[in-house]
Amino acid sequence: MDNRVVITGIGIWSCIGQNVEQVRQSLYEGRSGIGVEPERITYGYRSSLTGIVPKPELKAFLNRRQRIGLSEEAEYAFMAAKEAFDMAGVDGDFLDAHEVGILFGNDSSARPVIEAARIMDEKHDSAMLGSGLIFQSMNSTVNMNLSTIFRLRGINFTVSAACASGSHSIGLGYMFIRNGLQDMVLCGGAQETNYYSMATFDALSSFSVRMDEPQKASRPFDASRDGLIPSGGAGAVLLESYESAKRRGARILAEVTGYGFSSNGKGISQPNDEGSVIAMSRALRDAGIRTSDVDYINAHATSTPQGDMCEAIALKQMFSGQKAVISSTKSMTGHECWMAGASEVVYSVIMMQNSFAAPNINFEHPDEYSSGLRIIPETVNMKIDTVLSNSFGFGGTNSALVLRNGNGL
Repeated sequence: MDNRVVITGIGIWSCIGQNVEQVRQSLYEGRSGIGVEPERITYGYRSSLTGIVPKPELKAFLNRRQRIGLSEEAEYAFMAAKEAFDMAGVDGDFLDAHEVGILFGNDSSARPVIEAARIMDEKHDSAMLGSGLIFQSMNSTVNMNLSTIFRLRGINFTVSAACASGSHSIGLGYMFIRNGLQDMVLCGGAQETNYYSMATFDALSSFSVRMDEPQKASRPFDASRDGLIPSGGAGAVLLESYESAKRRGARILAEVTGYGFSSNGKGISQPNDEGSVIAMSRALRDAGIRTSDVDYINAHATSTPQGDMCEAIALKQMFSGQKAVISSTKSMTGHECWMAGASEVVYSVIMMQNSFAAPNINFEHPDEYSSGLRIIPETVNMKIDTVLSNSFGFGGTNSALVLRNGNGL
């Protein structure tokens, strides 16, 4: 089977906004959500920079029993998923009557693991742990909680693929629907923002230390970039077969037309331009398009010297002289890690629906690799029909997605 796969709902909880409308405004205005958290320095970090993500208030939506098993990232994911379902016109009655799946990207749940260890070290009694920490501490915390809360009965597993997790979840959901195995799948990615979760990244000296100018610290592709800024939240995308969407009379926001993937097979933390090219080429081939058809590229670029260099080399190899404009929304959001591939699809759909390309803020001085690429430092008002979204992660995992504007479908 070869079913068409469309997006009928999106949801977002991030440092640049806690719903689609807030995020639209931030993207258009080039507004950063990055700040400092002094506790990180006290804890032992080199850098106090982070995306500032507010904690959701869930009492209006969930009872205590439902809330107690939610990790931080699962709380973010609930809010994003609720917005996506609401936007798509999918309510509890629909979910009870239809089989809907869930595939979410998540690759850590640090705080509950550390909290449980501290209790055991102090009390030496597992009875003191309570019942919630087990459901918060597993990597599958998002899937197990959301599938229970929304009573989902379709495909259900977690995608754990470093910073490509959210993108791979959408790619896999696309494949399940395209092959006729599901009609509707909630996909996305979630990332905790507590400082327990990012100390090991800081140990690699991978974070920017530009703490005197937080909102200028994330500088993808810029010659003066000195590292990424950790961030998080959750992004949710409701995928649906075209036939199901038309049958429901749902508004189609976008169509997923291509998914590409690869593994670098080299150093565990070493980016690679060859693997990036393979993933992008495979996505374009799957979509049946050429590089000249792409209007906008949402780059993975995290603001690290080596990672941005490798992606710029790959982009120049494929898109030099083409019309596609390029930006990394991480210049505003920081690196949203496990959620990034999903949130950046949400950001791209928002841009397509509102006819603009968001800026790569803080891009002031191209280096030898980014020079010549059509990286946009300011918002561009333009019609966007086709998007390529890149996500790459530790271990050499690469994912690329091609999206088509849903207007008129």
